[in-house]
Amino acid sequence: MHVIGAGFGRTGTTSLKAALEQLGFDPCYHMMEVIKNPSHVPFWEAVHRGEAVDWRGFFASYGATVDWPACTYYEQLMDVYPDAKVLLSVRDPARWYTSTYNTIYSIPRKPAVRILRLLVPPMRKFVNMVNKTVWAGTFQGRFADRDFAIGVFNAHNEAVKKQTPPDRLLVYDVKQGWEPLCTFLNVPVPDTPFPHLNDTRTFRRLWIFATGLLIALAVVIIAILIFLRSLYL
Repeated sequence: MHVIGAGFGRTGTTSLKAALEQLGFDPCYHMMEVIKNPSHVPFWEAVHRGEAVDWRGFFASYGATVDWPACTYYEQLMDVYPDAKVLLSVRDPARWYTSTYNTIYSIPRKPAVRILRLLVPPMRKFVNMVNKTVWAGTFQGRFADRDFAIGVFNAHNEAVKKQTPPDRLLVYDVKQGWEPLCTFLNVPVPDTPFPHLNDTRTFRRLWIFATGLLIALAVVIIAILIFLRSLYL
């Protein structure tokens, strides 16, 4: 592990993941890794419970990490990887809150998604882990309170700045592009544009598409179960 991302989700972490991987710090861990690998959920639940875990074993194949859930535990990761750089991705607090509320907070609470959580166990386990770690954990069940959530966001960023040695930390906005990131990581600046991914509109389109696929899967599963049940009637 060479880079520890300490910034909250929706601070350009998808773009940052792509950028770090392009710079050679790949693969880069991100919440999407948990979605793709449901077997990771028990690890993060154990971390949330305060159990001793094998950080090095879990991250053995990763060169960097950004986004939740790992950013919640940046201090533990700093201890485990004392030579790793710490990257605090930041964003205007008001814009961060609006983006987060309209995407990863509100969409999973829609009725269709709630139904899917009942029908698709891996999705239910994933959402439960996120709720424990992020919404009930970091934000104490009060993310809908805008002022409180922004206060938590600002306090987290200040804590990272205070607890991380200056020579080990970069406070970074993805709008700054390659130059400060590459200088900090001591790597050449690519001759390609910086990847800007996962804006709110794109996220919502992808989520609607993914939800459609899950609904189709749930319908197929129910149809199969009804068919199998009919065989024994």
